[in-house]
Amino acid sequence: MSGYFEILAILTCAVFVVWLFRRIKLPAILAYLVAGVIVGQHGLNIAHDQVDYDHFAELGIVFLLFTLGLEFSLPRLMAMRHLVISVGSLQVAISLLVFMIAGVFFGLSVPAAFVVGSILTLSSTAIVIRQLSESGAMKRKSGQLSVAILLFQDVAVVPLLIIIPMLALDSQTSMVWALMLAMVKGVVVVALLLLVGKWLLPKIFNIIAQVRTDELFVLTTLLVTLLAAAFTQWFGLSMALGAFLAGMMLSESEYKHQLEADIRPYRDILLGLFFITVGMKLDVGLLVTSPFSLLGLMICFMAIKVLVIKSLAVKAGESSKDAWASGLMLAQMGEFGFVLIALASQTQVLPLDVASMLLGAGVISMAITPYMMNNARSWALFLSQEKTPDTLDLSQLPENNTLEKHVIICGFGRVGQTVSRFLKQDDIDFVAIDVDPLRTQKAREAGENVLFGSSRQTEVLNAAHLSKAKLVVIAFGDDKQSVEVIQKVRTMNEDVPILVRTRNDDQLNALQEAGANEVVPESLEGSLMLVSQVLSLSGVPFSRIMRRVQKERKNHYNHLHGFFQGEQTDMSPEAIDRIEFAHAILINNNSFACGKTLASLTLESRRVHIVALHRDDVETESPDLDTLLQNQDTLVVRGKPRRVERVERYLQEGI
Repeated sequence: MSGYFEILAILTCAVFVVWLFRRIKLPAILAYLVAGVIVGQHGLNIAHDQVDYDHFAELGIVFLLFTLGLEFSLPRLMAMRHLVISVGSLQVAISLLVFMIAGVFFGLSVPAAFVVGSILTLSSTAIVIRQLSESGAMKRKSGQLSVAILLFQDVAVVPLLIIIPMLALDSQTSMVWALMLAMVKGVVVVALLLLVGKWLLPKIFNIIAQVRTDELFVLTTLLVTLLAAAFTQWFGLSMALGAFLAGMMLSESEYKHQLEADIRPYRDILLGLFFITVGMKLDVGLLVTSPFSLLGLMICFMAIKVLVIKSLAVKAGESSKDAWASGLMLAQMGEFGFVLIALASQTQVLPLDVASMLLGAGVISMAITPYMMNNARSWALFLSQEKTPDTLDLSQLPENNTLEKHVIICGFGRVGQTVSRFLKQDDIDFVAIDVDPLRTQKAREAGENVLFGSSRQTEVLNAAHLSKAKLVVIAFGDDKQSVEVIQKVRTMNEDVPILVRTRNDDQLNALQEAGANEVVPESLEGSLMLVSQVLSLSGVPFSRIMRRVQKERKNHYNHLHGFFQGEQTDMSPEAIDRIEFAHAILINNNSFACGKTLASLTLESRRVHIVALHRDDVETESPDLDTLLQNQDTLVVRGKPRRVERVERYLQEGI
């Protein structure tokens, strides 16, 4: 029973700490590490059977490497080969060498110094890629540069997984021989697995897919991953290497996204357990007794990585600003650093106090990464002092250009340029603002009024004469950035109308609350255009179609919200807070609502809207609130899933 209570304690602690960390917007990885510290031998000492947990935790790494292999794209690597080779490879090599020399200088053995160098050289793929995707910075040059470096680091993990277990061998000659043997084995294993993956796996998955059974597909995915991992382990190599190769084999298959979705729950839970076991090894006492050493180590390795990346990126022809930004984004220690610490500790290459110090420095560096990434751009501008004459010219309109009653277009991509063409046809003046210097330069050469800079900067909005504008159009479609632009515009001009383009209606209310006068969701407008064509081809008069469309827009697309749930509906925690469902509720004699008017039920106050009432095969859209509900009536409502559930219970039971 003690084992059962240990697992219960670990799970309870993990759930609470992960919830707390996500509330304060810190990565879940850190939460698992902290949970491990709490339950481990240096914390409350709840978990005793460390070895048993290690076996399960290793599966987390196996699945992590499998998904990394799935995401690893050889064509993408080739497309970015200039940056990957010139910056990524040299960053790993130079950082590894610098950290190795520092390790030897501080009294570590050469194998231990190599392990420390390997650990500190790598950055966090999970945190950086996620943050870049959420902030929309993936398209920026600094984002692409960061991805290129991470791509090479991910490749570098594979040989490190082979080399580190070999470092535990005693004599130098046997170690060199073992390394050479491992490399030969590695080539044989890679060739064998890639051949199997090329010819056999697609056929297997085609057969499995034809059965159309989800659980069989999941089981096959798990079996393939674990078989590949067992195969490499049988050859005396790392299990993680086999999983990576299995993922790589399937990365080009048509089932890639399905495989990734299937494996993710297992990966996340077992990876969480892995980070908990890492946290169990973290000696808090050591960190409390030597906090300055810990912070000194963290600041030093982060500063070295920033400087190495910045220097290499500038030499590769990148701008100083993008080079600094990329360095700041990749300064932290990565999750594979923890994998290598665990591997080195198992083979006893790394002293325990050094491992604890690295764990502590890594945890703190990852904790501050979201903050560093949010500020990387502004810090990079400050550090580079980069304002070339070209960009200075682009951030100001020509002297003789006097503007009044004009339209400001924020974002001069495809949509912004389309808007500008229609404005020109009606002789309406406009000023566009864009963050792409090349696009701005080309547009300026063609005689367009385009400013270079961010629509969130006061000086750029002043240069666009915001105080005299009659309309602001936000055309770039990123909701988070749009909210920031709206807030900035509203602080400078309270009265100017703001029209916002958004991809769907997820943030409709947030954009309106921020101060947008009109929000145009592309997905809903596309639906309206389709409906217009359907009605037109069905013989409905054009004037009636236009009235219906205008009414829908005026009512904030009411009829386009709330759809019936399907098997493929996204029910993830991120989606559940923004989607609206339509739901049919049958009223019978035992229902609380039977015999009551819709007005007396006050469903609007419960933030659920009445779509229609079905009675005797007749549907009434938006029924009158004086309508009395009868036996066998079906009331169709829409709202957020939890609110709809509560309203159904209220209509049936009166609770």
